[in-house]
Amino acid sequence: MSAKKPNRVEDANTPPASRFRSIHLSGYDRMAHDLYPTPEWVTEALLKHVTLRGPVWEPCCGDGAMARVLERAGYEVVASDLVDRGFGRGGVDFLECATLPDGCRAIVTNPPYGDGGALARSTNSPLAMQKFVDHALRLTIRANGQLALLVRLQWLAGKRASTLISSGPLSRVVVLTRRIKWFEGSDSTNAAQHHHAWLFWDCRYGRLLPPSLVFSD
Repeated sequence: MSAKKPNRVEDANTPPASRFRSIHLSGYDRMAHDLYPTPEWVTEALLKHVTLRGPVWEPCCGDGAMARVLERAGYEVVASDLVDRGFGRGGVDFLECATLPDGCRAIVTNPPYGDGGALARSTNSPLAMQKFVDHALRLTIRANGQLALLVRLQWLAGKRASTLISSGPLSRVVVLTRRIKWFEGSDSTNAAQHHHAWLFWDCRYGRLLPPSLVFSD
């Protein structure tokens, strides 16, 4: 594990575009730009089962919820997002980035799903997600690095998704046994209706080896 002094973040030079983080629909009004911070325990669950190499890039950092957990764990973090939310560097379109930021060897993020929200509804959600994952894998393989993506568990079963997932050196799947509650609400909210898992690719892991499956809460 890298024990470098946390550096909240900074450069990933690239122009902006239009992709936004979102989650499933509920009875609540959507937050601006689909910002739903990842609860701390979700990132902590990943770190119980994987060790990251070198500085980490969080390219969809939002308000820094995930980046802060990584920093507390001793990792140096480069945080960016398409929208400037007061944390990390705003105006950075992950899909336009040709490489990882200097020094980074791992990507950890909750990728955009594209479902719900006026802007997201103008795109094909499944294809947008696949494009994001494909790009992340290409960057990771090029850097001989690591990639951790938080995804809905049911997404793994799709034919296109499974082919894409298998195209990289998948080493571990961390299934969350607790459902993620993205925001506080009444008992009637559907805020925790999906199961999630972390997919973790490591280019130092043999491609012919099957990934390990672990459960975490």
